[in-house]
Amino acid sequence: MENINCVCPCLLGLEGLVSNELKDMGIKNVQAENGRVLFSDNIQSIARVNICSRYIERVMVLMGRFEAHSFDELFENVKKLPWEKWIGKKDAFPVKGRALSSKLSSIPDCQSIIKKAIVERLKLKYKIPWFEETENLYRVQFLIMKNKVSVMIDTSGEGLHKRGYRRNSTIAPIKETLAAAMANLAHVKGFSNVFDPFCGSGTILIESALLAMNMAPGLRRNFISEKWNNINSGIWKVERSRAQDLIRKDVEFNAYGFDIDSNALFIANENAKKAGVSSKIKLKLQDIRKFNIEQEKGIVICNPPYGERLLDIDKAKELYRIMGKKFKRKKGWSYYVISPYNKFEDCYGTVADKRRKLYNGMIKCQYYMYFK
Repeated sequence: MENINCVCPCLLGLEGLVSNELKDMGIKNVQAENGRVLFSDNIQSIARVNICSRYIERVMVLMGRFEAHSFDELFENVKKLPWEKWIGKKDAFPVKGRALSSKLSSIPDCQSIIKKAIVERLKLKYKIPWFEETENLYRVQFLIMKNKVSVMIDTSGEGLHKRGYRRNSTIAPIKETLAAAMANLAHVKGFSNVFDPFCGSGTILIESALLAMNMAPGLRRNFISEKWNNINSGIWKVERSRAQDLIRKDVEFNAYGFDIDSNALFIANENAKKAGVSSKIKLKLQDIRKFNIEQEKGIVICNPPYGERLLDIDKAKELYRIMGKKFKRKKGWSYYVISPYNKFEDCYGTVADKRRKLYNGMIKCQYYMYFK
């Protein structure tokens, strides 16, 4: 099969990280857009990116892009696409999607028309009148934005932020893809000491350890396209073996997590075991007021409780003031805090050396970086 066009949705603000990550994997023809990154490469790249990417939400085969202002245009353009290259006679192909700022705003109507167009295309190609849809699953996704349509097939299944290690989580967990990006932006390396004084279920610590050890986040989970006839099972074995060989087990990395909730620490410990990084993570029941710098060097990365989670902005502001006193400027130490509160620096008491806009789910945040 010739090169395959793929699209990788990502959290807003992470497009540059994703582009660099894909290029570092050896993926070809990488191109960043708003909220997603595209690439065009061989079929093996689908397995590699699913297994190895830390920051993208999923990998989708981009079947086609076109403009549509009417349902007739939508139908005819979808029907032109080579669905038979992917979907077999007995395969299932449900359709889901969304439309933004477009003439075609009815999602159920768009779903129905796209489904019908695919059926009509496959009827012509397979010479059969009806599709039982009992075998492999091909989830068709569409996005219509400002009348421009993208039609895709999802290769991931569950979102790639679901690494397989977080069976349980505490209230308001941070997404794994965002935690991995925070670790990257904090320059976590194999020799780093990482601290999270509000560690909750341990996501930031675990993602930091996976990054430091160069452990692919998708090694411990499966993907919907593993069952497809289009991708030889040998490709998945080769890519898993490659990812396994790249793990650095001899790194000096250590992570330290603190929380006032003993149940959260129990969950964090279980998650770290499932992720295969428990030997690198130490957990302790401790309030932020007891946080002290003892090591010569360290990186603090945290997602402290804030108004939307505490339902009390005054408590969040007091927490920020305590952090400002405890996170002392010292050679060898840096601090990275994500918060949606736009007056965080006023409470913290120091202007950040650098800020970066990130999204925690749908919540617009700033990533405050103190490293000078």
